[in-house]
Amino acid sequence: MGNSYAGQLRTTRFEEVLHNSIEASLRSNTVVPRPVFSQLYLETEQPLAHDGRTENDDEDDEDGSESNSPPVPYLMKPPPEGCCTTDGFCQAGRDLRLSSLASDPLDVPPEFMLVGVKSPSLPDNLLVCAVDRRFLPDERGRNALLGFSGNCMGCGEKGFRYFTEFSNHINLKLSTQPKKQKHLKYHLYRNNQGMLVKGAPISWRGNDGRMRPIGSSLSEGHLTSDEHPPNLAPTHPSHTRGNYTVAGSHVEPQIADISHTLINGNHAVPPVVQPTLNQSGPGRPSATGTHANAAPPKKRHKGWSPESSSSSLPESTVKTPPSSVALSTSAPSVITNGGRSETVALQTSSLASSTPLSPPEVPVTVPDQLLHTCRLQPVIFKGHGPLPQLTGNVSEVLVSSLLQSCYLSSQTLPRVYQHYGPSPIQPLSTEMQILLTVYYLVQLGPDQVPLIEDLEQIFMRSWRESHLSEIRQYQQPQTPGTQGRHYGIEAPSTLPGLPQHLSLPPQTQQPLTPSQLPWLAQLAASSCGEGVVVLGEDVGSLTQGLQQTFTRLMEGRLENTNYVVIIVTAPGQETQSCVVVTGKHQCRALAESMFSPSEGLKEINHQLSTGVAQDLIHYCNSLGQDGDIDSLLDSASVDSNEPSPFSNSQESAEERSLKSTHSPKDTHSLKDSHTQCSKDLLSPKETASNPKDSCSEYSVEWREVRPIQLAVARKLLSHVCAIADSSTQNLDLGSFDRVSFLILVPPSEVTFQQTVLHLWSSGVLQELGSLDQECASQNEAERYVVKMDQRAQTRIDSLIQEAHSNSYTLYILVHDHAHWDISSASYCSSDSGLGLVDQLLNSRQVRDSTNILILHVTSFPFALQTQCTRISPYNEIHWPSAFSNDVDLYHERTRYFGVSELLESTRSGSSLPLMRYDSSFESMVSTLEERFPKLHSAVIRTTVLIQHYCVALMAVSGRISGSHYLHKHTSVETMEIVQSLLTAAQQCPAHHGHMVLLRIPSLALAAWAHRRLSRVRGQLGLEESFEIILGNPKEALNIGQNFIDQIKTWLKIQDADWIPRTYLELEALPCILILSGAEPLGESLPRSLKYCDLRVISCSYLQRTTLEQELGLAAYLVKAESRPPHNPGPGSDLLESDAEKLSSTDNEEEEGQENGESLLSSNQPLQSCPKSGVLDPFPAQTTTSPNVQKGTMNSLQSPSQSQTQLQLQPSSQSFQYPQQAPHHQTQPQVQSYSQSQPISQTQLQPQIQIQPLSQSNSQPYTQTSPQQQIVQSQPHRPPPSQSRRQHSKSTSSGSLSPQASSPHLSCSWTRGVSRPPSLLLPRALHDIITASDGSGLPRCTSFLPHMSVAWASSFRPLLSKMMTCTEQSLYYRQWTIPRPYHMDSSNRTEGRNDNFHPRRLLLSGPPQVGKTRAYLHFLGILSRMLIRLMEVDIYDEEDINYSAQVEGVQYHPPNAPWPNPDIMKTMPFDYNIHDPKYDDISSVYCPGYKPSAEGNPVRQEDVYLRRRTSRIKLSKYAAYNTYHHCEQCHQYLGFNPRYQMYESTLHAFTFTHLLLGEEIQLYFIIPKSKEHYFSFSQQGGQLESMRLPLTSDWNPDCIKSPIFTPTTGRHEHGLFNLYHAMDGASHLHILVVKEYEMAVYKKYWPNHIMLVLPTVFNGAGIGAAHFLIKELSYHNLELERSRRLEGGGPAGDVWPFVILADDSCVMWNAVDLDARNAPVEHAVSLKQVLQHMEACPDLAHYGVCGIRKWNSRVVTGNKQQEPFSRGHLHDFLLLNVDRSQNVQYDQNRFTCHDVDFTLRLHSAGLLVCRFNSFSVMKKQIAIGGYRTFIIKTKMTDVPTSVGPSQYICAPDSKHLFLATPAQLLLEKYLQHTSQKLFPLSTKNYTHPVLSVDCYLNLGPEVTVCFVSSRPHSVNISTTGLLFSGLLLCFADAFVTPGFLKKFAFLKGATLCVISADRSSLRQTVGRLELEEEWRFRLSDEFQTANAKEDRPLFFLTGKHI
Repeated sequence: MGNSYAGQLRTTRFEEVLHNSIEASLRSNTVVPRPVFSQLYLETEQPLAHDGRTENDDEDDEDGSESNSPPVPYLMKPPPEGCCTTDGFCQAGRDLRLSSLASDPLDVPPEFMLVGVKSPSLPDNLLVCAVDRRFLPDERGRNALLGFSGNCMGCGEKGFRYFTEFSNHINLKLSTQPKKQKHLKYHLYRNNQGMLVKGAPISWRGNDGRMRPIGSSLSEGHLTSDEHPPNLAPTHPSHTRGNYTVAGSHVEPQIADISHTLINGNHAVPPVVQPTLNQSGPGRPSATGTHANAAPPKKRHKGWSPESSSSSLPESTVKTPPSSVALSTSAPSVITNGGRSETVALQTSSLASSTPLSPPEVPVTVPDQLLHTCRLQPVIFKGHGPLPQLTGNVSEVLVSSLLQSCYLSSQTLPRVYQHYGPSPIQPLSTEMQILLTVYYLVQLGPDQVPLIEDLEQIFMRSWRESHLSEIRQYQQPQTPGTQGRHYGIEAPSTLPGLPQHLSLPPQTQQPLTPSQLPWLAQLAASSCGEGVVVLGEDVGSLTQGLQQTFTRLMEGRLENTNYVVIIVTAPGQETQSCVVVTGKHQCRALAESMFSPSEGLKEINHQLSTGVAQDLIHYCNSLGQDGDIDSLLDSASVDSNEPSPFSNSQESAEERSLKSTHSPKDTHSLKDSHTQCSKDLLSPKETASNPKDSCSEYSVEWREVRPIQLAVARKLLSHVCAIADSSTQNLDLGSFDRVSFLILVPPSEVTFQQTVLHLWSSGVLQELGSLDQECASQNEAERYVVKMDQRAQTRIDSLIQEAHSNSYTLYILVHDHAHWDISSASYCSSDSGLGLVDQLLNSRQVRDSTNILILHVTSFPFALQTQCTRISPYNEIHWPSAFSNDVDLYHERTRYFGVSELLESTRSGSSLPLMRYDSSFESMVSTLEERFPKLHSAVIRTTVLIQHYCVALMAVSGRISGSHYLHKHTSVETMEIVQSLLTAAQQCPAHHGHMVLLRIPSLALAAWAHRRLSRVRGQLGLEESFEIILGNPKEALNIGQNFIDQIKTWLKIQDADWIPRTYLELEALPCILILSGAEPLGESLPRSLKYCDLRVISCSYLQRTTLEQELGLAAYLVKAESRPPHNPGPGSDLLESDAEKLSSTDNEEEEGQENGESLLSSNQPLQSCPKSGVLDPFPAQTTTSPNVQKGTMNSLQSPSQSQTQLQLQPSSQSFQYPQQAPHHQTQPQVQSYSQSQPISQTQLQPQIQIQPLSQSNSQPYTQTSPQQQIVQSQPHRPPPSQSRRQHSKSTSSGSLSPQASSPHLSCSWTRGVSRPPSLLLPRALHDIITASDGSGLPRCTSFLPHMSVAWASSFRPLLSKMMTCTEQSLYYRQWTIPRPYHMDSSNRTEGRNDNFHPRRLLLSGPPQVGKTRAYLHFLGILSRMLIRLMEVDIYDEEDINYSAQVEGVQYHPPNAPWPNPDIMKTMPFDYNIHDPKYDDISSVYCPGYKPSAEGNPVRQEDVYLRRRTSRIKLSKYAAYNTYHHCEQCHQYLGFNPRYQMYESTLHAFTFTHLLLGEEIQLYFIIPKSKEHYFSFSQQGGQLESMRLPLTSDWNPDCIKSPIFTPTTGRHEHGLFNLYHAMDGASHLHILVVKEYEMAVYKKYWPNHIMLVLPTVFNGAGIGAAHFLIKELSYHNLELERSRRLEGGGPAGDVWPFVILADDSCVMWNAVDLDARNAPVEHAVSLKQVLQHMEACPDLAHYGVCGIRKWNSRVVTGNKQQEPFSRGHLHDFLLLNVDRSQNVQYDQNRFTCHDVDFTLRLHSAGLLVCRFNSFSVMKKQIAIGGYRTFIIKTKMTDVPTSVGPSQYICAPDSKHLFLATPAQLLLEKYLQHTSQKLFPLSTKNYTHPVLSVDCYLNLGPEVTVCFVSSRPHSVNISTTGLLFSGLLLCFADAFVTPGFLKKFAFLKGATLCVISADRSSLRQTVGRLELEEEWRFRLSDEFQTANAKEDRPLFFLTGKHI
């Protein structure tokens, strides 16, 4: 596509260019002229227009005929035949006399003057003409250019370049050489009355010589918007700018942003841009300027405009750096595109100025009969200034304010540029806007309609280029955080709509003046001939301009003009403008786009109902010389007993068709009629139900859930969880126990049924418990889907009521197809059906319901992404891409083929694109549109389309005699569609076919089309061949019974009443679906869709949503293994052939040609009737190549083409199975309709019998005829396409016997599902969609996203190709605002832009990709997750250390409510530890116990993380962590309106304890709401005590015992919310926390009382916490007793119990006995448990009570359980602090402190009771807790692996010290190394280690025997027991030598003595006289591995002698 003239001197122009250059240099002493040769060499080429000719052919002709002087001899040319020769009239018969035209408004182009011409034959009158003033002298008689340029004011013909020619036209009838000086006599002007009168004579003065010509011209060439040069990138600002000095002026150009810009220097405006310094290669030059080469007035001398002294702007050789250019202030004024050079207020230059621009004008009268005369309805675009009032026939003129709005928005600067005071940044001036508008209109093609978006982008680009440096300066501070990389104001490198070789006007420091504007605009318009007319200089007002325009229109002088631009530049007034659209095509398109879609459909209905369309239908009924469609149909050979589907009265006027205006000429063809054959071919019914005829490859896959849908469902779930996890508390997932939902769909019956079908088959209802598993009725599912019509109101109201009454159910409102109804309810009438979504989903009840979540689902989310959106950007879920770098991320078996892939197929270029237009159809439509200007284009397009289908059906069926002539009256595309539809079902044994979709938005037109096609089908006898379905959104599917039976057979449905309700169920049904409705409403289409015919859809509504949802009908899931075809040959079925077949094809074709095989005529459908005995149906050794293609679809045939040249089919084309038929059936083959040579008689029997083997089989096919010809053709190329023929030649393929390969058919449906459908579009849409904008995206993406939104500013960047979906969303959120009738327009609050609904999500994904299945799956997994949230992992382990042999004695009756203390004292104490968490500690010796042989399994340290658990659903009495939020808990958790959150006070509390040796200061954090539990001193409010109730008090809603919960590391996960567990009962709950954790616990639990441990306990274990709780409680008990005594009450009656509860207790259970005395367990509240225990009559007798730990096996056993027992208690204790006063918890202990405490408590004689009828469930919490201690070295804080052997060391040795408490090191050391320390004790239960006064864990292999040294203590009998070791830990005075002598030891038994320091260790050894029986060594002394300051512990070991 290089420059076709590059490097060639064009001799016809050499002299002209040379003259120009010399003239310019003479005129100015400052100009350095541009070299002549560069002007000639650097011409821009003339691009080809769509129809193959240049769009400027007429000017080329003139250019070619031009010479440099007038014709030499004068010969009066005879006037053309039939023209007018009357004096005073032009040859067109229009009156030119001044007397006749004096009062008429005349259209005088800018720069032209009205002149009176003297005619010899009319001495008393002047003829009026318009002459370019440059060719007339000024008042001094000078400066007239040689030559002539004039227009006829009669007929309006323009562009007369020779006076000779002009004089002929106006019938001057001269006998001498015509001279302008002789005959152009007078100036004409209008007087005060507006009459045209003779003025001053023209002063020729005889000075005919060379004046000082100053003209500037445009050179030839015309730019079309369809061309795109190579990628244009902006040049970096550091590149050198060029200075262009013109006529003493200095011009600053913009930095070149075109990488290869080459200039023609003979254009006055704009100045050229300097080519960039690093040009890459010889790419095609891009012209700059409006049209740097547009046709000038072609004479030798070019003049200057009188308004300007500037010349054309040649290149300057002076180069200045940018800074000096920018700082140059002395430059005189030339042109700029910006505002004025001085800073002006925005209001003064704005269009919105309120001051009147001019005095009121007289109204403009619209002529009568305007539409009838001109056959168009002009559109007036308001521009600058007020439009005059129109009167008269105003109904035939349309006025639009679109352009005015564009002007206004382009002058409203964004706020960012207004914050900097007097900014140098100014908006575009009015003049520059008008000039750019002219530039834009000039470059539009003849069929293109102006798009405001394109013009707006042109304005923006021009503005950006003029202020590039300032914009960058303002952008810098705001880029980081706010806008992101895409959203700043950037200059795009290219511009949509504007050819990229079209430069914009210059950027200088001086503005474009109003006086320069008209001639610059005329100069620009002159490049396109008459396409754009500018009325400027001679127009004094808009009124005058409009009047002239109407006059010219009525006179037919604007026949070739598409746009009239009226510019009024009166001195001292604002410039005014307007644009009148006068092109027929443009007027129609703009008029229809001014209707809303609903108004457009109403207009269509009106035209159909009032009979306006009847003329069209009558006109189209005839096929010219080929007859009449109806009469041809009547002659069709249909059985007489077959009734016509419609009566004659029904079909009177509506079943007519259009005559084709472009069709190939008739040529010779076969004349035979083959009715019987076609009847055999086209009635598959007799085999449809035959069980043998089944298709093994047919499968319906839409019911399956694909991996990507699972991924999207999980993404949805994660977003819901993110809402719940946020701190906003907008969604409390933990409070819901089930999910319910309602799916809202548009009011389409098919969409409704389709959603119901998906829902029913997905299993979601069963999963949610809404349906029984065996429920088989789809009707149940219909309750969950609602059509958004008037009946939806009651259904949603009931859901809201349900939601209010069921607060534990989460309701999901799924708003499917969410872009459909976004109208504001306040703007919609109740009967319109719109505004319902706003009314229902945005209502306050839905918004405030915390258990309703809204999910919007749409393919086109743009309208929901505005500045006022209700959806947070964080709540958007975008469908992921299944492929990344061609890698299948989700292992899909399908591959999505959507709009972007369709567009890609148009660019591949290797084959026919899947998306294309039908040029012959378009040409027929445009002809009829001109003929019927009043009819809506949809009526015309539909009528033509249906005629095409009717004729194609008639032609293909073969029922019409002479039907070979019919192909002329349809298009090749339609023929291919119909032929494919009819023949596909014959190729499959089950008669699977494919679907053809006709999209006809108007219901009335669709119904007419359905009736028409049905009638034609009926008369042709094709009712059994394919179905015709009318897709009316408001009605259910209606399908013939025989087709329903077919579908039931395929889907194996037994139900007799079943009917298909969705299009998906029509899979493989051969049918034409006529889909109506203003827009698709989410209907999914089956995979058998093969053709998507959108030729009728409107081109008027160019919004992104509207376009993409129509294209989305063709979206498709193709098989992943077959990649989307790049050359599918859309009319063919793709054949997966092997390489040998492919490679062998061409040779066969060549041989076929060499053999001289002649072609069958393809003008006639090829019929084959059997002739008995002629052909053997099974030839053994014949084969055909599969390289054949049914290319009938796209052969574009020109009328002149009568012969088709034989060409080879290249092997790169796609292939198709040869057509096949069973041997008993004939198989006609319908071929393409190109012309070919006559055929010989022997070739008339091409009956085809093919036995294709399986696709993987490489054996060749067999056929009975040596013929198989298929036509392949290429459409849409300007030259006529060549029909390519192929023949297959019979070749030997080995011996294939007939028996070896029986014939079978191949299913075209199977091949079809691996190839997306073909898409036919209107030409205008096709051009828009396939064009790209500056960012490389399709043009349609830059359109307004939806009708209901508007752009926030014109100053926006383009969408970028690199943007993700999220970034696109942010773009629309920044740059679009909702219109007032958009439902989000009301979503504004004071000063907030982010008024997002917290429970609203948006799922967006491309159409037909599977979003319904994804969100249904999401509902299922959400339900599962809620169940999972309501379940917790509960420790479920069997009790350990139970002896199987020992049968327990029943002490209490099984149903005893409370224990009897007397009986309890008789029960033996069970020393065994049964809690499974302690299965890794030393067992306690129990005399009667026999351990099992295998013992307890040894576990690792962290094994508690992997202990056995069960998932248990939370009961309503569960304890919760901080993640639980429900309304009932709010007050409990501190959300009390009476108190400020976190309002609590810190109180110190001091008490003394002997064991601690000093005063302890504790802190209580007491919330205000809990202060009533404490007593404070009256002076100063000091905390005195915690109030305790009396024993005698009883309150059913109160718990008497304070609950203490020690906790560490579990501020989030600890179960401290006891509100539900207590069932609302009042209780005192105190969290015991370490000092360093105080702040974080207070943050998470602001309404809980905290007891803060002293600082010294920061590193302590659980023993310290329990020790302090117990001692504090006893101290408080005494304080309360004394307080009571002071108050006069009894001291001993104070309640002495406290509860010690673990922080993981989650639920409580009780065991009752049923009627058969079997135990039954059920959940109970903690309140019930505690009140029962507190109510125990003899509770004061017990030291401690507890409950058992739950496990699932206790209740299942048949053994009678003892209701109460004495033994170890864990986790949940009711402690009597009064009775247990003398037994303390060991404050130093980290492990087993509860075992140690229970043993000492029992030995002290206190009763321990476990209530076995209650159990506590403990939740597994893997975080925090007192068991998680990290042993680390002192040197570093990083945990290192330290073995147990390193926990101790020899005293005074240099050892690695550990930063771990000494007690913990000792406990861990003894646990892990006791088998070395006590070797005799290992696995020796009968010889335990004696442990005095304490229990220490010596590991699971060692047994410990606990004894107490206290007097009167209860111990086991040790008589006869030999101990294998002795453990003395901190032995006190009660341990004496005499006490130890009571016990016997094995020889070699080990002694271990532990003390706090070395001296006390020696003292203990001496005091207890240990050396008498034990041997010690010096090396047996150890210490824990602590530094001296950490106070290590010491121990000594010895052996028994």
